[in-house]
Amino acid sequence: MFDGLKDKLSSFREDVEESTASDEPAPEGDESEAESNSTESGEVADASADAAATAASTESEAADGDDAESADSDGNEPSTFQRAKAFATGRIIIEEEDLEDPLWDLEMALLESDVEMSVAERILDTVRETMLGESRKQVETTGELVEAALHDALLDVIAVGQFDFEERIAEGEKPVTIVFTGVNGVGKTTTIAKLSEWLADRGYSSVLANGDTYRAGANEQIGEHADRLGRELISHDQGGDPAAVIYDGIEYAQANDIDVVLGDTAGRLHTSDDLMAQLEKIDRVVDPDMTLFVDEAVAGQDAVNRAKEFDAAAEIDGAVLTKADADSSGGAAISIAYVTGKPILFLGTGQGYDDIARFDPEALVDSLLGNE
Repeated sequence: MFDGLKDKLSSFREDVEESTASDEPAPEGDESEAESNSTESGEVADASADAAATAASTESEAADGDDAESADSDGNEPSTFQRAKAFATGRIIIEEEDLEDPLWDLEMALLESDVEMSVAERILDTVRETMLGESRKQVETTGELVEAALHDALLDVIAVGQFDFEERIAEGEKPVTIVFTGVNGVGKTTTIAKLSEWLADRGYSSVLANGDTYRAGANEQIGEHADRLGRELISHDQGGDPAAVIYDGIEYAQANDIDVVLGDTAGRLHTSDDLMAQLEKIDRVVDPDMTLFVDEAVAGQDAVNRAKEFDAAAEIDGAVLTKADADSSGGAAISIAYVTGKPILFLGTGQGYDDIARFDPEALVDSLLGNE
């Protein structure tokens, strides 16, 4: 999953390592070889100290002659002494010029992976702020510093708004009502069936309510899922009021001690004013505890744009991305939470009822960085 983006993030790490390799000062002669082969030897410490002392002496002499030449004109770039001192203590200084080309390549890689522009910019800014200047802690390699910066930058945008979904179900007043929205053909009805099974595995009962009264055959489709799972289905004839169907589902759940109502809605384009108005009515009449937006991970930038539009029509509480197992770019998974301020809660990973998983931002970041 997201193999394409993994490769591009790995390339960024290699690019930064390469761009900073020539900047690291090295002791002369035999001491250089000793340093590369034995970080614990006294010779390394002496050589590093000598390098720092030499640089300090050089800079001091320069300062005596011309203070203006001993410091950078803008006060931000590290001096020769600072670089040598950092190297002598095992620390790394990253300069703007070291990051310029790698960051450009990273930006192109993110955009090519369907990461939304503002999200890509946020990632780049976080990486730049984390890495410029002396590292905040001692590290063994530049690669580790890059990986730490990427980890923080990715988690910053991916983990937006996360909450414990099961805890909200457990603590919510029963029945908890969840309405699902999204465009046609993204797997919304199947996602409802999967979530019903996910809830059952954790001891929660559910009833399905078919608020998709617009599409011919919708009752039959969700009805097949209800039969296979042994769930009750609440439905009206085609053309009925979707809000009334879901409201009936809530009344059924109250009368039968059902924990959760899962309400389907008609697939709609975010440009369809009538259907979006219908969604607003459902939100107003039913007042669901949660509204979840469903789209395909492979839709990339389109999914991000649709999430924003649906959130504007009837505020969503989170998103479910289907076909995550087929997504090599990862753009939607990285972008949706940041642009909407609402978390991705589940990933659909196959066709079976058990093929749904809670979205784990930390695990995704580890996977993207090759640490799974």
